Amino acid sequence: MDQLMVGVMWYVIFLFATTLHEAAHAWAALRLGDATAYRGGQVSLNPWPHIRREPVGMVLLPIVSLLATGWPIGWASAPYDRDWAARSPRRAALMALAGPAANLLLVVAAAAGIRAGISLGAFHAPAHVRMSIVTSAFSGGFPYCLARTLSMMFSLNLVLTVFNLVPLPPLDGSAAIALVTSDDVARRLRELTAVPGVSMIGLVFAWRIFDPLFAPIFGVALNLLYPGASYG
Repeated sequence: MDQLMVGVMWYVIFLFATTLHEAAHAWAALRLGDATAYRGGQVSLNPWPHIRREPVGMVLLPIVSLLATGWPIGWASAPYDRDWAARSPRRAALMALAGPAANLLLVVAAAAGIRAGISLGAFHAPAHVRMSIVTSAFSGGFPYCLARTLSMMFSLNLVLTVFNLVPLPPLDGSAAIALVTSDDVARRLRELTAVPGVSMIGLVFAWRIFDPLFAPIFGVALNLLYPGASYG
C-alpha cells in the first residue's frame, strides 16, 4: 500500500510539473506574439488539454515507467508557430526558457516549504537522501505525507529543470542558445532540429550525460537547502 501511494504521488507531481511547464511555454509564447498554443487551450493549469495533445507521454509512459522502475518518465509539448520562431529567434528562446523556469519555481517553492517545516520543528534533514526523501518528518500522518510530497516536488522539478536546459535538440536548452548567438546561427540551429533523427540523437546523448551532470547539481541544491550539510 505504501508503494502504491508513493507511485500515485509521483504521478500526480509529474502531471502537475509537466502541465505547469507546458502552460508556461504557452503563456510566454502568447505574451511574445504567438497565440498558437493559446488557441489550443494550453495556457491552462488544467492537465486535460496537455494530456489530449500527448496521451502517451503524459499518461501511458509515465505509468508504465512507474510500474517498471518506480520513477515516472514522460513528455509533453505545446504547439508553436515555426514561422514566428524563425522570424523572432530570441523571442522563441525566451519562450523555450519559460518551461524550465516554471519547474525551477516549483523547486524553490518546495525548498521554502521544507525550510518552513524545519523552522516549525516538523521536518529534519535525513541521514541519507533519496529522490523521494529530501526531508524527513518527526512524526507520521500528515507531516510524513507532506515531507514526502515536498521531497518529490523538489527532486522531480530539479530533474526537469536541469534536463530541459541541456543544449541539445529537442530540449529547451537548444532553443535558448539563440540568446547568445546571431539570428542567422539561431535559425540554422532551429532548422537542424527539424531534420529527421536529429532530435532522437540529441535525446540519447542527453540521457547519457545527464547522470554525471545532475549528481553534483543535486548535491549543491541539497547543501543550499541545508546550510552546513555535507551531502555529496
